Amino acid sequence: MIRPIVKDVFFLGQKSEEAAQQDLAVGTDLQDTLTANRDRCVGMAANMIGVKKRIIIVNAGFVNLVMYNPVLLKRDTPYEAEEGCLSLEGVRKTTRYQNIAVEYLDPGWKKHREKFSGWTAQIIQHELNHLDGIII
Repeated sequence: MIRPIVKDVFFLGQKSEEAAQQDLAVGTDLQDTLTANRDRCVGMAANMIGVKKRIIIVNAGFVNLVMYNPVLLKRDTPYEAEEGCLSLEGVRKTTRYQNIAVEYLDPGWKKHREKFSGWTAQIIQHELNHLDGIII
């Protein structure tokens, strides 16, 4: 289901709770909502559609990757970036890291540990910030 984008900074500023298998449908809603906004969006966190669960979706080139309970394990090579967000107006400067390692569960509830770099790493960091109530 395509969900409306939350713009309430009080709600977005709250930390998200662990996701459980009964939250799998939220990942589907994130996919539908990201697809509906693909002309102006490359990733989303569940709180952006009104659900305070640790679930994100990231456009990783040719596939949309849904991550349940993602955890940033490592990061290196900081740089300054400018980012926008569907939940906010305009763009803001922030520090991101060129290379990251993330642990997460996929929709089959299988654990993964993966390394990401460049643009995909930047998107993941933005969405992980959302889960922690950090808005650029």
